[in-house]
Amino acid sequence: MLCVKYILEIQIYLWRMRLEREFMDYDVVIVGAGPSGLSAACRLKQVNPDISVCIVEKGSEVGAHILSGAVLEPSALNELFPEWKDMGAPVTTPVTDDHIFVFTGAEKSIKVPGLFAPKTMHNHGNYIISLGKLCRWLGEQAENLGVDIFPGFAAAEVLYGDNNEVLGIATGDMGVGHNGENKGSYTQGMELRAKYTLFSEGCRGHLGKQLIAKYALDAGKDPQHYGLGIKELWKVPADQHKPGLVVHSAGWPLDESKSLGGGFLYHLEDNTVAVGLITNLSYTNTFLSPYDEFQRYKHHPEIKKHLQGGERLTYGARALLKGGLQSQPKMSFPGGLLIGDDAGTLNFAKIKGSHTAMKSGMVAAETVAAALSADKNNTDLEEYAAAYKASWAYKELHMQRNFGPAQHKFGNIIGSAYAFIDINIFNGKLPWTLTDKIADHETLKPASECTKIDYPKHDGVLSFDKASSVFMSNTNHEEDQPCHLVLADPDMPIAKNLELYDEPAQRYCPAGVYEVLANEDGSPRFQINAQNCVHCKTCDIKEPSQNINWVVPEGAGGPNYPNM
Repeated sequence: MLCVKYILEIQIYLWRMRLEREFMDYDVVIVGAGPSGLSAACRLKQVNPDISVCIVEKGSEVGAHILSGAVLEPSALNELFPEWKDMGAPVTTPVTDDHIFVFTGAEKSIKVPGLFAPKTMHNHGNYIISLGKLCRWLGEQAENLGVDIFPGFAAAEVLYGDNNEVLGIATGDMGVGHNGENKGSYTQGMELRAKYTLFSEGCRGHLGKQLIAKYALDAGKDPQHYGLGIKELWKVPADQHKPGLVVHSAGWPLDESKSLGGGFLYHLEDNTVAVGLITNLSYTNTFLSPYDEFQRYKHHPEIKKHLQGGERLTYGARALLKGGLQSQPKMSFPGGLLIGDDAGTLNFAKIKGSHTAMKSGMVAAETVAAALSADKNNTDLEEYAAAYKASWAYKELHMQRNFGPAQHKFGNIIGSAYAFIDINIFNGKLPWTLTDKIADHETLKPASECTKIDYPKHDGVLSFDKASSVFMSNTNHEEDQPCHLVLADPDMPIAKNLELYDEPAQRYCPAGVYEVLANEDGSPRFQINAQNCVHCKTCDIKEPSQNINWVVPEGAGGPNYPNM
């Protein structure tokens, strides 16, 4: 009997060991190797080299999931690494010319004199960059300072203590089949425990979303507002390449459906051109396809002339925040902070967010370092709010706080005129703050109230189909895994959305993830091609009933952007 007792005790011990995950302890754990997270890590080590810091990144490498325009305002980089030019930062193409157009039709446009543009759109002193390249460089600086970076591991779960404080994160299990059963390759996730955890997942971070809900961080705030940015990188003939040229536009094609947004085209180095369209996700016409709006955007003469004769290199898409201060949640909670676009620091008036994200991370690092030096851990760093409010990043957002709501209320043209008066003349000091209380997922009208949009066929020269575009994003997921696009009600897409909205997911997704197909008996079925997902988060944002919950797939899954 004694032998049996020992055997049982050993079996129970081994069973418990299988349940308990391996763990590593750090002073600070940072979720996401974007500009805010990397800047926070570097600043922590600059303030106190003895602070142990790690970054967990779901992309296969630093920069793999980074997508932005991007025009960089170097203010935060100047503070973080004053000698960045001598250090070889990939910031080498200064803006040389700035054009703003209102596209009044498929063939027509009006060029806006710089004098009449909101000063936030002026780019003198800024640089055209690949944000992915900059993040890789920041990652190298972080590692040189002693930061541990773990790419290819997705932060899947927040760890909580007995007092509801955040204690770190756990990475997702690997090797789980689509049926939820462990495969032969199964590897249990690991706990990364910390005295403070910084969440820098970018726009609509799935853990950030949970934290905002758990701690009611958005109480008293406007709902967050979003845009979907779709971008391509092109190689163009040398004789039509103009390094440093910045082009922004408003109007066509989105104005045909009374939708909002705008386009961009930037000439980088090495005969490359970035082109993209941002569609505000407050659009109302359920038949609108942001992907197809972008494809026809490239046919406008003012865009086409930069691309003709060129070759498309890369494609990608990513949601962005544009709610501003009115939508910015409380950024602190017990044991951690939201930083960067997890907290909504993007300046939509400038169509820029890298510099404000970096600054939010740097202020967070200084706040955390001070707390650690005072032997604090896992507390609510409410002092961060005052430090952030004292920074130029907050002041910049406050000055331009009414830009986004004005666009929603008055449209692109009148909204921009309002912004000119508010920002250029009154320097953002008008004694009121506009609000926008309608969430983007609440704006779709029923299909019966919308005009169908007949999009032209793609020509394979300037415009392309979704399948070939997703291929150019280098997107890859392990196919035999649980679907990371979770439906709260699996019947809703067909039972409700198909009849009411003609199932908008098949159009708002820029990667062909969602389809309505016919069964053998002719009845419709909803299909999710999760392996196509480029992690843009649009479905999590725009689904009218908030029925789709985006969670992390296995680490390293998703797009592999080389230089977006």
